[in-house]
Amino acid sequence: MTNRIPLLIDTDPGVDDALALLMAFNDPAHDVVGLTIAAGNVGLDHTVRNALKVCDVAGVAAPVFAGCPTPLLHPAPDAADVHGADGLGDTGYAAPGRQAEAEHAALAILRLSHEHAGRLVLVALGPLTNIALALKLDPTLPARVARFVVMGGAVTSQGNITPAAEFNIHFDPEAAHLVFEAFPSTDLADWEATVAHGLDHAEVAKWLSADSDKARFYEAISRQTRDWSADRRGDRWFCADALAMAWVLRPEGARVVEARPMAVALEGRHSRGITVVDWRRQGGRPDNVRILMRYDQAGFEALVRGAVGAAD
Repeated sequence: MTNRIPLLIDTDPGVDDALALLMAFNDPAHDVVGLTIAAGNVGLDHTVRNALKVCDVAGVAAPVFAGCPTPLLHPAPDAADVHGADGLGDTGYAAPGRQAEAEHAALAILRLSHEHAGRLVLVALGPLTNIALALKLDPTLPARVARFVVMGGAVTSQGNITPAAEFNIHFDPEAAHLVFEAFPSTDLADWEATVAHGLDHAEVAKWLSADSDKARFYEAISRQTRDWSADRRGDRWFCADALAMAWVLRPEGARVVEARPMAVALEGRHSRGITVVDWRRQGGRPDNVRILMRYDQAGFEALVRGAVGAAD
């Protein structure tokens, strides 16, 4: 048995997902045992193709499993306006060199949880649809997962897709409800932590000018979303999945983490999809999330630079 930590990433690539994957592939302490793919940032055909392409660029043959093409119950809008119609900046990249595995993502999650029981780190970078389906098939899944990390939510309701909701949770709140109810403890890297750990646009551009295939690829696919961000959000770029992945790979980089009870709102014109944190523990429910409040910024940036092959 390898001493590397088995890492299973459920994702919907997406420009920021692509950076998080490059970070994971670059880390010698972790072994990416699978990528399970959902719809979210764009449709499933695109997200599967994007995952395969990022593997090609990184020179990694991690198995890719296609999952759910829609939310569990209700249709939801994608984020093509931010990521491009294809999810990776509409650069017309060459097709990936292989196809996804035949096994459904939810079944792959369960199988890999048995193969790596007690050691598996499960990371969710997109909507939680695949994981919710896996839980419906086998509610004992959480007992086999050593650590569960989710990029999602907005813990004081300062959202990025509605005034109060974050995209991943809002895309499929029923799935998020099922998942957060099932896992006794989830490490949550939310949108507000992302905003607190923005990356300077000029610095990112410098990193992406590095003489490496990964930097050239990422510079091209991220250009549209970085321009969109600079126009609307100022001089810092918010890369949510990269911050979540930094916490996965270097948990010791967390400077402040707060444990609290959290629930997902399923109804309401203004409240559907928001993450409701009981900051004062008034409801009597046990803490079920550990919320990342502050992370080592220099350490985060070093992981990003390493992922694209930029020198320190």
